[in-house]
Amino acid sequence: MPDTLFIGDYAYSSWSMRGWLLFDRFGLAVNCRLVDFMKAGVAEQMQDIAPARTVPTLVTEDDGAVIWDSLAIAEELADRHPDAGIWPSDPAMRALARSLAAEMHSGFVALRSACPMNLRTAYVGFSPSEDVVANIQRIETIWTHALERSGGPWLAGSYSAADVFFAPVAARIAGFSIPVSDVCRDYVAAHLADPSFRRWRALGLVQGETLPWYAQDLQTAPWPGPSVRAAQAVESGEPENDACPYSGKAPTHLMQMDGRTFGFCNATCRDKTVADPEAWPAFMALV
Repeated sequence: MPDTLFIGDYAYSSWSMRGWLLFDRFGLAVNCRLVDFMKAGVAEQMQDIAPARTVPTLVTEDDGAVIWDSLAIAEELADRHPDAGIWPSDPAMRALARSLAAEMHSGFVALRSACPMNLRTAYVGFSPSEDVVANIQRIETIWTHALERSGGPWLAGSYSAADVFFAPVAARIAGFSIPVSDVCRDYVAAHLADPSFRRWRALGLVQGETLPWYAQDLQTAPWPGPSVRAAQAVESGEPENDACPYSGKAPTHLMQMDGRTFGFCNATCRDKTVADPEAWPAFMALV
């Protein structure tokens, strides 16, 4: 049985996104349990998972260890799955990646406070404070240094935990239309196009309620990521597949794309696919 990862809302919980990416991006199996931000306080909902009181929290299957911090989760997974590539194998690149992840883990408070992650919308007209500008300048400095030193396309060359930790920062820069250098803009675009990022965002579009306290008094704009292939949920039709591409169960919910009808075992399987069909390899294998 896989480990269990407790996560918050897909659209808004940046730390949960990091925890989930550590599994999805590196091909590690996990069961996810959603802690609903609208249901009750996170600590209240997790009172039986001592001593964790926040998300993400990982509970390992083999020994019941509870790891309640995203950086600790990264390190523990790297120890337990040394061949997954969570940290670079090259010592110099590994030191760089760890430094980047640690600075993100403890810093950039102004940016994180002023620009809460919201994967359901994007904004224009944001005016950053001096503290936010200082955060952005520091981010540009360390991203540029890392990309020049590693040769890219990710901070330490290949995708690593450092990129996991900066994925929500990329979402904030994109979502608030914050201008950055060409090098940093390309790095942000790489995150928005990354299949794992797209899968997380697709789940954020279809699961959970819209949380009003994340809304900003700014003009909204289309999400700046890659264009999404058109698809729609339908109530009737004959699916060309006889099993859900994710669970293997019999189809009960339908969608159409390019004039073709596909079936899924539940509404979430269907709706996450409608949200971004090309983000899901198991579905695209049918196509």
